[in-house]
Amino acid sequence: MTESAERDARHRSRMQRKKALIDEKIAQAQDEYGLLLVHTGNGKGKSSSAFGMVARALGHGIKVGVVQFIKGGMSTGEEAFFRRFPEEVSYHVMGEGYTWDIQDRQRDIEKAQQAWAVARSLLDDPQIGLVVLDELNIALKHGYLELDAVLKDIESRSEHQHVVATGRGAPQELIDAADTVTEMSLVKHAFKSGVKAQKGVEF
Repeated sequence: MTESAERDARHRSRMQRKKALIDEKIAQAQDEYGLLLVHTGNGKGKSSSAFGMVARALGHGIKVGVVQFIKGGMSTGEEAFFRRFPEEVSYHVMGEGYTWDIQDRQRDIEKAQQAWAVARSLLDDPQIGLVVLDELNIALKHGYLELDAVLKDIESRSEHQHVVATGRGAPQELIDAADTVTEMSLVKHAFKSGVKAQKGVEF
């Protein structure tokens, strides 16, 4: 047997063992209910991943609700795109911009509380299968919202509704309550090399 054929045979054997393990795990995973996902960390991609889930949900005919905390100072490609589907996506931009731009903590608190009132109405709607709480983690980190009340509202949602919370600095209590947590780590960012934010990549 040639070296190439031996490598092919070893690969096939490994993949057969791997498939058996994965098939067993799939067979054991029978639970199905609404998940709480948290996207946090200092790297890019937290909101982008959440909006990828919005696109996926729409592809399956699932209605979606989006509430954006903090953000609001500029229009984004996500907002421009998903507002094309008003029957399927209830889209709410509730912030006024980055905290360092607003520089008014009481105003930030007021806007965050208004945003949570909208979020609560989406969480209470059993027709909505996915709720994206974009930058909620930031609002919680700065103490703009009461964490216990937020967790209680999320916990009381309908059984099969999925929720995604994004933003840096997710509080440990939210991480503990989540079913899936992803931490985006920053390896390299063009902005640090003097490259400005650009449409289609950053907003």
